[in-house]
Amino acid sequence: MTHPTIDMAATSGFAAWLHAQGASLAFTSYRAGKLITLGCGPDGTLTASDCTLARCMGLGLGSGRLWTASAHQLWRFDNILAPGQTHDGHDAVFLPSMTILTGAVDIHDIAETSDGTPVFAVPRFNCLATPAEAHSFDIRWMPPFITEVAAEDRCHLNGLAMQDGTPRFVTCLAATNESGAWRDHKADGGVVIDVASGQTVASGLGMPHSPRLHDGQFWLNQSGTGEFGRLDLGSGAFETVARLPGLPRGLAFVGKWAVLGVSRPRHDSGFDGLPLEDRLSRQGIEPICAITAVNLETGEIDYTVEIGPDTEEIYDVCVLRGIRNPKLVDPTSDEARFFIRPSMPSTSSDRMLGWTHDCPDHYGRQDRHR
Repeated sequence: MTHPTIDMAATSGFAAWLHAQGASLAFTSYRAGKLITLGCGPDGTLTASDCTLARCMGLGLGSGRLWTASAHQLWRFDNILAPGQTHDGHDAVFLPSMTILTGAVDIHDIAETSDGTPVFAVPRFNCLATPAEAHSFDIRWMPPFITEVAAEDRCHLNGLAMQDGTPRFVTCLAATNESGAWRDHKADGGVVIDVASGQTVASGLGMPHSPRLHDGQFWLNQSGTGEFGRLDLGSGAFETVARLPGLPRGLAFVGKWAVLGVSRPRHDSGFDGLPLEDRLSRQGIEPICAITAVNLETGEIDYTVEIGPDTEEIYDVCVLRGIRNPKLVDPTSDEARFFIRPSMPSTSSDRMLGWTHDCPDHYGRQDRHR
């Protein structure tokens, strides 16, 4: 199997900026099949860690954990370090601790509810879903214009905005009810839907992605036009904050910056002929694949990390607050096989783990179990 070569070139000051925020970044690329983190080492230089996950897409954060989706699975990575603990210069080590077999349903945005349950956008089934025992997933919500449960990507429900630990808004590339019909409306058919009411609060968007509620405002990317901005939920009007040198997807915030992934436009049946390509051509801009930090006050791109040469797209990005130099443990590596960390009993009596205490030998065992 051939693995892609991933090189990174950061603009001056990026590592210092990241260190000043007391944070690090994680992002995914499904064509490269990679989950990657960017941090700042003890010597102040930019660091990177990665693991290989086929068709790696959506990212979600929880308390001390990271969720991500691969070709047919939902993965949970847990930070196994205690606060203040380090390992080989890393202040967080994310170990794969759980995988849920969902099938090939193209999980996009992922978030955690207030009780720690992952909820995720499933474009192939036009729904929001959560994990389920003995099933691929539980369908929890569908747009009112979707008339049946079918393994057909009818509207490309891709984005999820949370509020107070509850799904609040979703984005779809079009309000269509036939398999693949959204592709005919990708330039201006995008909608934002209120989950509680089922009402459409904005329409006419160009491939909306990564809706987020932040600092009392609603933000999203219009991937089809290459724009990032805020949406007035009363009028449905979109205000452009920045125009990106590529197709924006993934959105997180740190300080006064929005962190976005930028991809080169894809020339295939689903993503060709976008207004973005016309704009870049008119302006003589060569599209890039990068992580960008957009200043919310000025709309300028203050920092960039270009990524290549075999990586052309980024799907999602998140900010790991309070973590400066994370490490990922690849689930297929020898490190994952031997990174063994059992849960320890909290008291001396707990070490029996359910065995009776009137044991006939000093090993704490007997022939019967409680």
